[in-house]
Amino acid sequence: MLLAVLMLPVSLSLPHASHASVPEGERTPVLVGVRAVPPFVIPEDDGTYSGLTIALWEHIALQLELDFEYIELDIAGLLAGVSGVTAAPDGIEPDAVQPDVTDAPSLFAAASALTITAEREELVDFTHPFFVTGLGIAVAHKPAGLWQAILAIFSPEFMWVVALLVLLLLFWGVLVWYFERVRNPDDFGGTPAEGIGNGFWWAAVTMTTVGYGDKAPKTLAGRMIGFVWMFAGIILISFFTASIASSLTVSQLDSRVSGPQDLPFVRVGVLEQSATMDYLEENRIRYRTFSSIGAGLQAVANDQIDAFVHDAPIIRYYSVRDFRNEVRVLPGTFNDQYYGIALPMDSPWRNEMNRILLDYIAGDEWEELNRRYLGNL
Repeated sequence: MLLAVLMLPVSLSLPHASHASVPEGERTPVLVGVRAVPPFVIPEDDGTYSGLTIALWEHIALQLELDFEYIELDIAGLLAGVSGVTAAPDGIEPDAVQPDVTDAPSLFAAASALTITAEREELVDFTHPFFVTGLGIAVAHKPAGLWQAILAIFSPEFMWVVALLVLLLLFWGVLVWYFERVRNPDDFGGTPAEGIGNGFWWAAVTMTTVGYGDKAPKTLAGRMIGFVWMFAGIILISFFTASIASSLTVSQLDSRVSGPQDLPFVRVGVLEQSATMDYLEENRIRYRTFSSIGAGLQAVANDQIDAFVHDAPIIRYYSVRDFRNEVRVLPGTFNDQYYGIALPMDSPWRNEMNRILLDYIAGDEWEELNRRYLGNL
């Protein structure tokens, strides 16, 4: 009797371990919702799943001794299954959510690439974030051709560099003509127009280090000007070469979009029901929705839209796997996204799952998984 009384507080402090006394074959598997989002959830040919989120969930389930089954749903289905209500699309007020749908399976958890947002927190509970990323922009990959190069040459940036060069040559040409016109009439004499033209020619051949030798200053002042211009010309020709390369670079030739600041002025696509819609609406960016990431990237490749915005590692995975040399993802991310596992409100499993999750993502195995699935993206 005394032993039973002493053991009672211990048994009451372990409510989550009560399933361990049930024989393994007699446990009822819990239902876990997933959505195919490589490289986080990858469907395999044999009907199983792999990926970063799957590896994390299966480690948690193993630690908790949970039997489970996967069911694949869309974003709305995942949120509805976990919350027990019909989840309104992101951006709609929580009080617009319709209660209790009979066709939504009741889920123990949703393990995918679900972004933690304020609107979703009204419907479900989330574990601590297990992955932090940001939005990326996918644009068409169009190798620069002759016509694009011609357009770049006549771009405002390139023409500004040319105009600056002409003005500098003219300045040094006028300067050398002014000091040489009297004592060196053979090279810089004649009318002012002829003399300045000869000075312009001399400045050009001196800057390019061609140095034909047909024009040369003879006065002390003229030679001092020539000395300074020769060294200044070396610096100027380097600047001019870099400006040409910058104007003709492929990244400026093949896309109208260089970052999020360009999105309000181009045709934008986004995955329906995704948290990315919130960002676009907050920034008053018009968009077109697509039922899948593949469909959105295909629209970019077919020039139906100019940019597709979604979580950066996901669209990088798709672009490398399915749209190589058709779609590319711009470098950098914006608007941080935090992924978590969705649970029912006030789930008694949340604290223990958080402990296991935090311990796992701090270890070497999680780092190795990140290298395996994201290393080449």
